[in-house]
Amino acid sequence: MPCSDSSSGLNIRLDLNEHFVKFDFAKITCSSEIGGGKKLSEFCVGKSLEEVLDLDFRMLVTVLGLNDDEESQFILYMELDALKAAVAQYLGVERDGVDPYRCKISSVEHGDEFIDIALVILPPKELPKILPCSLKDRIDNKG
Repeated sequence: MPCSDSSSGLNIRLDLNEHFVKFDFAKITCSSEIGGGKKLSEFCVGKSLEEVLDLDFRMLVTVLGLNDDEESQFILYMELDALKAAVAQYLGVERDGVDPYRCKISSVEHGDEFIDIALVILPPKELPKILPCSLKDRIDNKG
């Protein structure tokens, strides 16, 4: 299970109308990379930046079929939180519950067909209540 002790990387690709083509999220923790998978990225394809800022975590859990998977929900939470922070930072806007100041834009490249944005995302201030790997393993082994 991921911890809150490290930053994340986010690469966003937009079309020239600033609609999502794809994004890649990766968090380094416990000496391994944890990626968010492709479900949220695929869900966001074609959406505007404003639409992504309006996405609701609970709705996504249901739509993406993650109701019974706490670990995937945690990754989704981290991924969505980072994505919203990155979009807010890129647009220079403020939204309730979104901290754009935890993002550091590394580069923005405007090509002939795409806009590529690379960011470093600092850990969120609040995380959902999930047991860390070390404690969860001890509890699982006692049962």
